[in-house]
Amino acid sequence: MKKIILSLAIIASILTVSCKKDAAETQTNDAEKITAVQGNEYNADIKASVINWGGSKPGGKHRGTINLQDGVITVKDNKVVGGKFTINMSTITVTDLKADDGKEDLEAHLKGTGDKAGQDHFFNIQKYPTGLFVINKVEDEKGKTIVYGNLSLKNITKAVNFPAIISVSDKTVSIESDTLVLNRTYWGVNYGSKSIFDNLKDKFINDEIQVKVNVKATK
Repeated sequence: MKKIILSLAIIASILTVSCKKDAAETQTNDAEKITAVQGNEYNADIKASVINWGGSKPGGKHRGTINLQDGVITVKDNKVVGGKFTINMSTITVTDLKADDGKEDLEAHLKGTGDKAGQDHFFNIQKYPTGLFVINKVEDEKGKTIVYGNLSLKNITKAVNFPAIISVSDKTVSIESDTLVLNRTYWGVNYGSKSIFDNLKDKFINDEIQVKVNVKATK
């Protein structure tokens, strides 16, 4: 399939994220052209949908959640053929820390708010308040269902694909991904990356983040 680049910021060759323990192998390539599809639309249930994330560094690891702002899944002949989901980056939450025990500081650090405002540390939500994932196609391959689509963060778009469990009924659709490994630097999330900065010694944060998506939608 002909590749096109939707980001004016980065031109990259095809990149592959290697398989991690307890995580699915995720291919990350240049953005693909999205083909318009027709079908029945199911609206994402924002309260029942969640994105779980995990990150790590030599001194430890953290996990949390992000919510959707809105979304729609397109179904034709009882199969998912498309979808579009807006990610509300202001809902980034750290779940392994308690209030007044570093939780608020880390959340502000990830969002780029509070005393971090104006510093492009991680997701800089004042400048980039939302992300976007668009499903291009869904295919069955070697006994697995693979979702293909484009993920946009910080105005950078890359094509990704991942295994998922998909359930479709007359009134509901659910998509539950495997735990994926994504390299955050492909989307310009460079803070503390030893692949970007060579003077960090042991004060780096791993480039790979783990992501697991669970989306529920209703007619």
